[in-house]
Amino acid sequence: LRQTKDLARAIGLSIVVFNCSDQMTYLVMAQIFMGLAQTGAWGCFDEFNRISIEVLSVVSTQYKSILDAIRERAKSFIFMDEEIRLISTVGAFITMNPGYAGRTELPENLKALFRSCAMIVPDLTFICENMLMSEGFIIARPLSRKFVTLYSLCKELLSKQMHYDWGLRAVKSLLRQAGTLKRKEPEADENPVLCRALRDFNTPKIT
Repeated sequence: LRQTKDLARAIGLSIVVFNCSDQMTYLVMAQIFMGLAQTGAWGCFDEFNRISIEVLSVVSTQYKSILDAIRERAKSFIFMDEEIRLISTVGAFITMNPGYAGRTELPENLKALFRSCAMIVPDLTFICENMLMSEGFIIARPLSRKFVTLYSLCKELLSKQMHYDWGLRAVKSLLRQAGTLKRKEPEADENPVLCRALRDFNTPKIT
């Protein structure tokens, strides 16, 4: 989801995220596709396989009609018995969490309309090192290793709390805060600067 949003932002296209559920009907999906086709925006359907199998079968026909019109370089096309305008930048992306309860296996004809892309867990040390360098830290590599080790230990050893977040979003926020401290004291030792950011960011939420 995040990668799709970043890609759309990078190439200057609007993107709309839809959180899918088993309450979505083929008429709801038709309205969404009509809006996307006429604006040329991208649609990202999060947890797409939560939609019921009956609706997914109709969705495959709906989306295929849009793709066929794009291939024909049409300016307008018939969609659900209505002629609508087509802007060729329109696109649809889906995310899925297979194996969870209440998830549906996609029909083969719908799978054929999308290109699958497997995701892996990002290398947090590499991300931290680059973020620290971009914030002006000189000894970014050893600091990133220490930082990731600390966060890994926190995630493994501390109790499970709803407000604890040791993931990438929290890491980015903390490193931005460390960068702010670094710019205020550019000549200061970088180890204490990062330690101060860690203390200020995490102490209030640890219970």
